[in-house]
Amino acid sequence: MAGSSTGGGRDAARPDPDRLTRTETVLYCRSNLRQWSTDMIRFRVDGRSGVPPYQQIAQQVRQALRMGVLDVGDQLPSVRDVVAVAVVNANTVLKAYRDLEREGLVEARAGQGTYVRARPPGPPPGTHSRLGRALATWVRQARAAGLDDEAIESLLRVTLQAPAEEGIA
Repeated sequence: MAGSSTGGGRDAARPDPDRLTRTETVLYCRSNLRQWSTDMIRFRVDGRSGVPPYQQIAQQVRQALRMGVLDVGDQLPSVRDVVAVAVVNANTVLKAYRDLEREGLVEARAGQGTYVRARPPGPPPGTHSRLGRALATWVRQARAAGLDDEAIESLLRVTLQAPAEEGIA
């Protein structure tokens, strides 16, 4: 379950997030989403990404819902907590939460906070986790075969754009 820990020395094998490639960073973030407690999601806003901060926050909540880190009934962090961690303006967080509310994913309760109301459409969280682990294995194999990040991204892009019945050359 999320939030439970069996120890086992997992921290010793954990990579340094500041030294990862872009692809590894995505995989690292996905794997760590499960390890964060369900009552607190850690937001990270990248000012260089070109994506507005409120959209980054909303996307991270959606991803936490897809990965099973957040579930229906869970409370989102307070605006004040997100402002302190992500170093953004309170209005940025409020805009992200309002967008999620318009999508029907969360609901604001006066004086109580913002709570998860529903998950986004799609497969259950276990599917995302399983496929994420399989993708991480594939990336390791691709690197072992000599592919760099650009080649991996190119192969992934071609695969995503190819019709389902076509093979990849």
